Amino acid sequence: MKIADLLQERIVIIDGAMGTMIQKYKFSEEDYRGSRFSNYAHPLKGNNDLLVLTQPQIITAIHKEFLMAGSDILETNTFNANVISMADYHMESLVSELNLEAVKLAKKAVVEYQSEVENRPIFIAGAIGPTNKTASLSPDVNNPGYRAVSFDDLVACYTEQAIALIEAGVDILLIETVFDTLNCKAALFAVNTIKEERGIDIPVMVSGTITDNSGRTLSGQTPEAFWNSVSHGELLSVGFNCALGADQMRQYIAELSHVSTINVSCYPNAGLPNEFGEYDDTPEGMSAIISEWCKNGWINIVGGCCGTTPEHIRAIADSCKKYSPRPLPIVA
Repeated sequence: MKIADLLQERIVIIDGAMGTMIQKYKFSEEDYRGSRFSNYAHPLKGNNDLLVLTQPQIITAIHKEFLMAGSDILETNTFNANVISMADYHMESLVSELNLEAVKLAKKAVVEYQSEVENRPIFIAGAIGPTNKTASLSPDVNNPGYRAVSFDDLVACYTEQAIALIEAGVDILLIETVFDTLNCKAALFAVNTIKEERGIDIPVMVSGTITDNSGRTLSGQTPEAFWNSVSHGELLSVGFNCALGADQMRQYIAELSHVSTINVSCYPNAGLPNEFGEYDDTPEGMSAIISEWCKNGWINIVGGCCGTTPEHIRAIADSCKKYSPRPLPIVA
């Protein structure tokens, strides 16, 4: 079965927060290093993508927990597995290996789940994060014309990661947590160039992030403007994730649903971070809000971002079962 076929049948569930699950293990610097990087010259704690090499059994176990909760789409642990983000750890040379191993672990989790629990369709989405640089805005308030990265730099960065994910065998490419639409356009240019050169037609999801209650992305776009900026990308879906909880995300998903001609996705945080940096929205609370979205016919793909656990995903999946997916509008 293809993901497009499943989307016609029912609301599809994407998994929850890999980072939140990793934090529960309270890994030390030594845990991040493992034996392979025990003598590495630079600090590695916090490099969650590296755990596919140093703690692979944990990453596989987290994937399986989300599958047990009802996820149809698994995101690879590759949010920062790109040359720009890996420069923070002086690990640019590992990008291809990180993406390859991350896909292997997700596939391993799927095979084990399907053989041990249920042989149902499951799709692996290669997670492509926004990098830690923005092409539209200057990081220097005293020099507004300065850019820390160019469009061509981003295209090269995304091309390397996308090729690694495709060659490793992902089912979907997920360009997510888009705070700068110009970065996203570089990613789409890279992906569509690869697709054309290789004669392949891998589905692509795009998910932006509304950074605060202004209702705009960091680069200043409303949901409708964001859709208009990426609608050319031959996409499977468009949506929002991260930054806000489900309650705060409601109006923006409603707006996007009314203008998008393709599938709409949303995987919000478990609320806004409290004073301790933790997330307070309960599985019951999140699922009740998302259930309303489903009832209103706004959503095709739904799950959770920061703070969401398998319990959140299970509650969301259960609440969505009784609703039909958002019907795609007929475009004249």
